[in-house]
Amino acid sequence: MSTSQTTTTEHHPALAHQFDSMEQQQDASTFGMWVFLLTEIMMFGGLFTAYLIYRLKYYPAFVAGSTSISVGWGFANTLVLIGSSFTMAMAVWAAQKGYRKSQVWLLLATMVLGAAFLGVKAKEYYDKWDECHIPGHVIGKGFNTWGGCSVTNKSLGNIAEEIRDPKHHGNPNIPEGAAEQTARQTEIFFSFYFAMTGLHAFHMVIGLGLLTWLLLRARGGEFGPSYYTPVELGGLYWHFVDIVWIFLFPLLYLISRHQHGV
Repeated sequence: MSTSQTTTTEHHPALAHQFDSMEQQQDASTFGMWVFLLTEIMMFGGLFTAYLIYRLKYYPAFVAGSTSISVGWGFANTLVLIGSSFTMAMAVWAAQKGYRKSQVWLLLATMVLGAAFLGVKAKEYYDKWDECHIPGHVIGKGFNTWGGCSVTNKSLGNIAEEIRDPKHHGNPNIPEGAAEQTARQTEIFFSFYFAMTGLHAFHMVIGLGLLTWLLLRARGGEFGPSYYTPVELGGLYWHFVDIVWIFLFPLLYLISRHQHGV
């Protein structure tokens, strides 16, 4: 949400000494935020490009890895972030209108939704750890997609078995050795999965810190029709992080599921 910010006085407490007016300060701050977001786009764009290249090279393994993660949890997190974008946009609107209490509650609601997203992601990470799908043998029980890692449930995490199991939309005609080779290659998929979702979650944590700072200032009544730039820029950052997830969700969870092959 962006409207022209009134600047009739040059002595607003929030006006930095290097600017001539509040409007100039807002324009400079907004430009700086967009430059920062462009660098973020280049960073995530590089990851998306690498992911797509490796997906083409190891297509069956990436499909198998994608099938092993929960669409339900991913969809739930998508709804949570869409809701958080709405509350963040309304917080900017409340700041522009000078509704202090509404600002506080809307920022708080955005933080709760952001924390809920991280909670769901932690649940997904735990599931992957429990199934031995952590690549690199650096955490927990190590990567073991072909045999599973549970004594009581030998099918837990067994991607090779799922590749050949019709109940998981697999193909029983695929040789066991080929299925195991494909399953081992899913370690590449999970490397991208944890790198991309982990980097996104890190940005969410930064966003929650930013929202905490904005919440404290909003409680003090610092934002209103004459000065709301920090809330607006915080909203830009939050929306960007949400948009990144809108790309991550189909790339990791939805594309070409249940089409196993070797």
